[in-house]
Amino acid sequence: MATKSRFITEPKTAAPRGGVDKGPIHLVEAGLIDQITDLGWTVKFDGHHQFEDVDNVNDPPIGILKNPRLVSRVTQAVANAVENHARNGELPITLGGDHSLAMGTVSGTLSVHPEACLIWIDAHADINTLESTESGNIHGMPVSFLLGIGGQVAEFSWVRPLLKAERLVYIGLRDVDAGEKRILRENNIKAFSMHEVDKYGIGKVVEMALDHVNPNRDLPIHLSFDVDALDPSVAPSTGTPVRGGLTFREGHYICEAIYETGLLVALDLMEVNPSLADAASVRQTVQESSETHQYVCRGDTSVISICITIDAFYLAVWIEIYLINT
Repeated sequence: MATKSRFITEPKTAAPRGGVDKGPIHLVEAGLIDQITDLGWTVKFDGHHQFEDVDNVNDPPIGILKNPRLVSRVTQAVANAVENHARNGELPITLGGDHSLAMGTVSGTLSVHPEACLIWIDAHADINTLESTESGNIHGMPVSFLLGIGGQVAEFSWVRPLLKAERLVYIGLRDVDAGEKRILRENNIKAFSMHEVDKYGIGKVVEMALDHVNPNRDLPIHLSFDVDALDPSVAPSTGTPVRGGLTFREGHYICEAIYETGLLVALDLMEVNPSLADAASVRQTVQESSETHQYVCRGDTSVISICITIDAFYLAVWIEIYLINT
């Protein structure tokens, strides 16, 4: 039976963006559009939007932070786009891309749905602060910016700390920095590692995660899914693979269960990186990512407008796709 959304208007609409740097295009070329069409959608492309003024060549570090101006400008542009789609009652779907992109996607969601909860599926917590990061890679920091914890960076002053710690939950963690563990403890942030997935099963873990952030099942949900949450045997073509991750079916089940709540208002699918593996591994990762995406496109949704943004560090193109159920 199809699930009716409480927050997406009829006809319902969705909007993805993009990432590391050819991942989204590989998803399209792998037949994502045809696969969604087979679910009953008519697909219409609606142009490319260039970010010609975005330049990572003349972007020196701020302290230890790498490419701060580029990441800030791109994620702010994505935040504005997600916000616009959400205000139109559409479902923004972001295909990434570096997970720093979630600074933009989640900010856009919270601008429209300030009460929304965030379910973060990842091998990593991505919650390092300016003080705790050892690498300076902003893709390991987006959650701290969204929560407003740690030192402030003027370049990211546009990021409003709208996310509440009690509205955040992790599933799939297994590679967390010592500083991040301390941050999670100090802020009482709920996290289900792969140990809990093994112990309780993915069905129970998703139920417990929802009980924590959305006990009455009445709040909007932003689902941010990093493909490195999946085991490398399932999705090897990603930037930071870690063994011992979610299985093919566990990843799909998460998407199915969140969709069935009728509360999903935004979806990110991040870190598909075809430059990091051989052709067979790329095909495997793209296929898994594509199939994961399909699990939130099933049902009787009338319209999905998909915007695929091509990525945080390499963002250059914005592809808009409009999916109309016939």
